[in-house]
Amino acid sequence: MVMVEQKKKRFALFLATSDSDFVKKTYGGYFNVFVSTFGEEGEQWDLFRVIDGDFPDEKDLDKYDGFVISGSPHDAFADADWIVKLCNVVQKLDELKKKVLGICFGHQIITRVKGGKIGRAVKGADMGLRRISIAKDNEKLRGHFDGEVPGSLAIIKCHQDEVLELPESATVLASSEICEVEMFSIGDHLLCIQGHPEYNKEILFEIVDRVLKMKLMEQEFADKAKSTMDTAQPDRDLWQKLCKTFLKGRSEQV
Repeated sequence: MVMVEQKKKRFALFLATSDSDFVKKTYGGYFNVFVSTFGEEGEQWDLFRVIDGDFPDEKDLDKYDGFVISGSPHDAFADADWIVKLCNVVQKLDELKKKVLGICFGHQIITRVKGGKIGRAVKGADMGLRRISIAKDNEKLRGHFDGEVPGSLAIIKCHQDEVLELPESATVLASSEICEVEMFSIGDHLLCIQGHPEYNKEILFEIVDRVLKMKLMEQEFADKAKSTMDTAQPDRDLWQKLCKTFLKGRSEQV
C-alpha cells in the first residue's frame, strides 16, 4: 500500500492593528486570538503585520489556502502606503480566487478593492454586542451552517466606518438596524463581516477602556457599550463554524 501524505493546509493572517499591552500579556498577541478562533490542529498559520509594511512576496500567495484580514484603528478608505499595498495584494488574491475572510477593516478593504464605497457610519460609531439578522434563504449560508441557518446571530461590534455602497457582485448575508451591510459575500472566495467573530467580552472591555482613556469617546457611550454584555454573549461557536467552513470547506470538522 502506498501512503500519500496529506498536504498541510496553510493560512495567513494580515494583521492591520498593533497588539495592545493587554492582548500581548493575556494572549501573546492578536495572532493567537485569531488562530485559536479560526485555526485547527495540523494547519500552518503565518503572520504578516501589514500595518508595519510586512507582506508576503507575490510569488508566495498561491501557496496559501486562505487569508484573514483583521480589523484596524485606521480608515480603509485612507491612502497610507501600507493600505494601498494591502489593496493591491487583495486585488491579486481576488484574481487568484483565493479564499479571503475580511473582518471589520478587512470587510471594508475588500469593498474598496471590488469597487464599493466605504465611509463614516451613517448612524454613528457602533461598539458593543449586537444581534444581526441573517439571510436565512441564502443557499451559500445553508452550506456553511449544514442547512440550519439561524435567523440572527450576536456579534461584538467596534467600528466607526461602514460599507455605504456594495460592490456590484456582492450578496448581502446579514444586516441590522444600525448597519445595513453587516456581512456579504462575493463569489465563493470572499466573505466579509463587519463585526468581530474573534472578540470576547474582555477584549471588548479593554478596547472601550483604552479608547475612553484617550478621550475618543464619552463615558456614557462607553458604559452603554459595556452594558450590552450584561446578560448576553456573542454566538462565538456559530461564527466559528461559519468562518471555518468558508475558509476550509465542508469537509473540515468545525
